[in-house]
Amino acid sequence: MQFEEHLEEQRAVSWPAFLGDVLICSLGAYGGPEAHYGVFTDQMVVKKKYLTEEELVELIALTGILPGPSSTQTIVAIGLKIGGPRLGLLTMLVWAVPVLAVMTLLSFLSQLMTSLNLSQAGLRFIGPMAVGFIVVAAFRLGRKVVTDYLTLLLLLASGITTYFIREPWIYPLVLLTGGIVSLLAAKERDLWNRISLRPPWHYLIVFACFAVGSLIASLIWDNRIIQLFERFYRYGYLVIGGGQVVVPLMYSELVEVNPYMTNLEFLTGFGLVQGLPGPMFSFSAYAGGMAARGGSALTQVAGAVAGGVAIFLPGLLLIYFIYPVWQSLKKIKGIKVSIKGITAVAAGLISVAAVILMQRSGFTIENIIVMLVTVLLLLWKKIPAPLIVAAALTAGFLIR
Repeated sequence: MQFEEHLEEQRAVSWPAFLGDVLICSLGAYGGPEAHYGVFTDQMVVKKKYLTEEELVELIALTGILPGPSSTQTIVAIGLKIGGPRLGLLTMLVWAVPVLAVMTLLSFLSQLMTSLNLSQAGLRFIGPMAVGFIVVAAFRLGRKVVTDYLTLLLLLASGITTYFIREPWIYPLVLLTGGIVSLLAAKERDLWNRISLRPPWHYLIVFACFAVGSLIASLIWDNRIIQLFERFYRYGYLVIGGGQVVVPLMYSELVEVNPYMTNLEFLTGFGLVQGLPGPMFSFSAYAGGMAARGGSALTQVAGAVAGGVAIFLPGLLLIYFIYPVWQSLKKIKGIKVSIKGITAVAAGLISVAAVILMQRSGFTIENIIVMLVTVLLLLWKKIPAPLIVAAALTAGFLIR
């Protein structure tokens, strides 16, 4: 019911057109969650105006606190905002399936992947290009959320903190701290007005049933596919912060504890996914397929599907549960005040991501040029994001 009430406030949007824009985001989203937000800002906010920059940064802050793939939850929430649960599910499929299919195929080609050196050749400009997307996103969001000295201080403090402390727990902590600081500094009274909440509990029940049911099933049946589903579902609800954060846990269970693949095979797959568009969690399809080797090709595909579905499912169910509640919670004055601080912190997180990614790419002359050209093209607003990505890939292969 809450979805229907919320949808009445939205302008009519063509579902095929919107899903086409989601596909553009998927094909142009390189570099992890932080870079994805730059593509979302360019395509969903600036070009198509499906939501405002303030609404996007609110979603970034919300999904930064939730377990699961944050950029996937963000774009699914945009689908929920526009068309409800069905469009949210279609958004998820269009966003994730292309790269999941590619990673499933790559799980059959481990020897060939080992011989390829894509990350040092054609893909070397992807990093600085992604930094360009982040710089523009941070600039646009910063202009909106920095309204006084407090929000400027929160933006700077969150960026400095997360630059020096890069643990998974720091991100939800600084977001919550930003909201608390904003509340403590507020001069308004009667912040906690009452509202009516009708949470969609069935999504949370389904989430719990999968968690408990898959664990019980893996203990009862000695079946590789069931065990993989349970593992990847657990990865999906234990991790906050995106694909890079889940890697240590995945590596421990799939390489060290259970020798489903070698260290080189694991790192090869994770290296390749860095150069593919779409969500970083798609690495689960490769890992699931590799872990299911030893039987038929169908069994290996089943392992890849189990890994891909299981790792995304908890995050999808959680955003389905939280998003309509979030829309109601924002009506509380205290929540509105806290959002001011949370969004300032989120802008700080995005800003520092540009510095971190640029460090990883290297502050070379050619990388700085690629970053600056990307920034200029995005500010020019004449070149679509996929063409910018294609140009970076082409330059990487042609320039030696």
